[in-house]
Amino acid sequence: MENRKITIDDVATALNVSKTTVSRAISGKGRVGAETKARILEYISEHNYVPNAIAKGLAQQRTYNIGITVPDDFALMDLPFFQKCLMGVCDSASAADYDVLVSMTGTDNIEQLERLIYNRKVDGIVLTRTFTKDLPAELLLEKKVPFVAIGSSRQPGIIQIDNDHEKACFDLTTRLITQGIKRFALLCDNPAYMVTKSRMQGFTSAMEEAKLPEDYGLIFDNCNEDSVDYIVDRTLKTDVECILCMDDSICVKVLDKLKRNNLEVPDDIKVASFYNSSVLERNIPSITSLSFDAKELGKTAANTLLKMISGENVPERTLLGYEVMMRESTRTILGKDVRR
Repeated sequence: MENRKITIDDVATALNVSKTTVSRAISGKGRVGAETKARILEYISEHNYVPNAIAKGLAQQRTYNIGITVPDDFALMDLPFFQKCLMGVCDSASAADYDVLVSMTGTDNIEQLERLIYNRKVDGIVLTRTFTKDLPAELLLEKKVPFVAIGSSRQPGIIQIDNDHEKACFDLTTRLITQGIKRFALLCDNPAYMVTKSRMQGFTSAMEEAKLPEDYGLIFDNCNEDSVDYIVDRTLKTDVECILCMDDSICVKVLDKLKRNNLEVPDDIKVASFYNSSVLERNIPSITSLSFDAKELGKTAANTLLKMISGENVPERTLLGYEVMMRESTRTILGKDVRR
């Protein structure tokens, strides 16, 4: 027995108890006398017994896997966010002896997720993106599979882990207005994403609170690689002072277009982003932006999901923090930097 892993059968034989009793003592479920349980736990500790994951899962009707969905339409610039989320999920899952399965999903493509659910390969799911019409969430609600959404949702009964995007975008826009900037162009991405709606609401609320006229904030929906050039050209023909980008991917395209037009940031026009990245930090000048901790999102989502799987009550919505990064790209006309 010294040279091999011991089994439940070995423990039961050594202590003259049934395998069921050993299993109950290890899982903590079922009735076992306190003295017998103590003997079993002491024995397995002394002999370094590690439960077989498959047997343990069968005994507790669990797979000891959780799934995580990744959008099938993410841009290359989005990859670091989803990588960090995945790292956070894996850290929490590993600490609880769980493995992680990855599934690609989209606004209208949930085949991989359906296979995970119908084949009972996971005990729960972490969704890394929420949609206005959320097919993944609808499937999981219908099948009564525990899941947590990284993002916000208007649908009741969905456990949400998110950054406070609306307040973050309100704060950044307000600080720019306080700095003297009044006329903005906001370049948005896919309106099907809930995060887009939250960030847009933060911007419009800041404009309303500052009592700025409606035409001081031009909003362009569904910007992509093909449309950014046209939108920037159109913006430059107006008296817009600052181009606000919904995320770093759009911001990079805007900066490239301005460079091709031989325009200087912030002297000719100011630029800011509602999402920070290492690319924006390396840009010269550095870009005013919002910083969110994607890994912490993943860890919090996974920890919340594991509590749900164990039958614990969890809050319906958890909002994590953010940091406003005031940088060179929006410095004042006087040349003074505005920093936290």
